[in-house]
Amino acid sequence: MAIAEKPKLNKQKVNRAPYYFILPPLVIYLVWIIGPVFYTFYLSMTDWDGISPNAEFIGLENFQKLFGSIGSVLPSAFEYSLYNNLVWLLVFITVPTAIGLGLAILLNQGLPGERLFKVGIFLPQVLSFAVIALIWSWVYNPRAGILNEILLMFGWPEDNLPGWLADKQLAIWAVIFAAAWRQIGYIMILYVAGLKNVPPTLMEAAEVDGATPWQRFWRITFPLLAPVTTIVIVISVIDSLRSFDLVQIMTRGGPANSTSVLANLMYIQAFNNYKFGLGAATAVVLFGISLVFIIVYLWRVMQDELEY
Repeated sequence: MAIAEKPKLNKQKVNRAPYYFILPPLVIYLVWIIGPVFYTFYLSMTDWDGISPNAEFIGLENFQKLFGSIGSVLPSAFEYSLYNNLVWLLVFITVPTAIGLGLAILLNQGLPGERLFKVGIFLPQVLSFAVIALIWSWVYNPRAGILNEILLMFGWPEDNLPGWLADKQLAIWAVIFAAAWRQIGYIMILYVAGLKNVPPTLMEAAEVDGATPWQRFWRITFPLLAPVTTIVIVISVIDSLRSFDLVQIMTRGGPANSTSVLANLMYIQAFNNYKFGLGAATAVVLFGISLVFIIVYLWRVMQDELEY
């Protein structure tokens, strides 16, 4: 009796071409992004001046220097920077978001010249931070700035004009206002896109039922804009935490650290004071704060996916 032969398995040839295309950007990403991240964590536990061939490993001493100065009689640069970052974060989440949403609703009513207004409000977003910083430095100029010229027109005493970027109480708000001015247009465009997805039939039905404009906004429009609001908040958090350009160009963290933020402090410690370990520790703290918001955002997105 003949023994039946086993059927031969038809092995399909694996197409490796996609992997060849993925490999170069993956290598670049690992070398230029992931590698420096881990190297920064290593540097944060060293005492290195950026020149010496060897970096002395000191453990968590850099973090002890940063957090040990909190609560002292005279606030340290790190304490100022941490506080300013939190202020920047709160302002960015609230003020540009509220103004951008209000402008989006206003310009979604089919007003004459609507497109022109949208372009004008969005225009600052296409400018670089360096250009924004120069523009507002001219606006805040105590002698020839347009802001003080307007104050003089309204009778403000010439010998008491505010030095917007030289006053410890005003400087941080002046810089944040310049950043918010740029941010409003971007948030407005996001909400304008979101409003296009609000069904007009719901608004018409609510109007027929006697709902006021505020009730229609709060009960219908705003809940339907929740996905856009989540994106806006995440973008605002990221932009507020990586604020560096405006501070560096407009004030360099002064006067007396009153406008310093963590990114600016990191740069000064590393490249001005040649304390790369302390600068890396500051970068790790900034990374940790950012990571908290990223985890919250990812958790929220995953919860929304599970609901569907």
